Amino acid sequence: MHIDPRGATVRGPSDRFTGDVWVDTIARPQPPGYATVALVRFAPGARTAWHVHRHGQTLHITQGTAVVHTRDGRTIIAGPGQSVHTPPGEWHWHGAADDSFMEHLAVSTLPPSEKDSAVKWAEHITAEEYASALTHNERPSNP
Repeated sequence: MHIDPRGATVRGPSDRFTGDVWVDTIARPQPPGYATVALVRFAPGARTAWHVHRHGQTLHITQGTAVVHTRDGRTIIAGPGQSVHTPPGEWHWHGAADDSFMEHLAVSTLPPSEKDSAVKWAEHITAEEYASALTHNERPSNP
C-alpha cells in the first residue's frame, strides 16, 4: 500500500478540447489492474473533440450538466450523481452545457501495452454540432 504523489492540474490540450478544460489525474494503471481515473473540469460550452476508447469509458458527473453525444446522433444530458457509459468502439464527445461549469470523473482501462492506442482522437465539434446536440437530447432519470 502506498500514496501516489499528487500531480499538477494541467490544461486540456487544444488538439483534444474546445474551450477551457482542466485535468487532474486521480489514478494511473497499477499492475495488475488497468484502471485510469481523471477529474476533468469544463467551462461552460467547453467540450472534447470526437474520440473513441478501445475499451469503453464511464463518465461520472460530479457537478454541473454534462452533454454526451455519439456519432449516430444520440445525445444524453446528465447531472450530478449520474454516470454515462460509452461502450468500446463508440465514437463520442462530451462537455459542459452552455450555461454552467461541469466536472466529471473519467474512468477507463488502459493496458500498458496499449498506452498510445487505447484512445483515438479526431476532429473538433463545430458550434453548429454542439448547438444541435443541446436541442436534441435525452435526460436519463435517476434510478
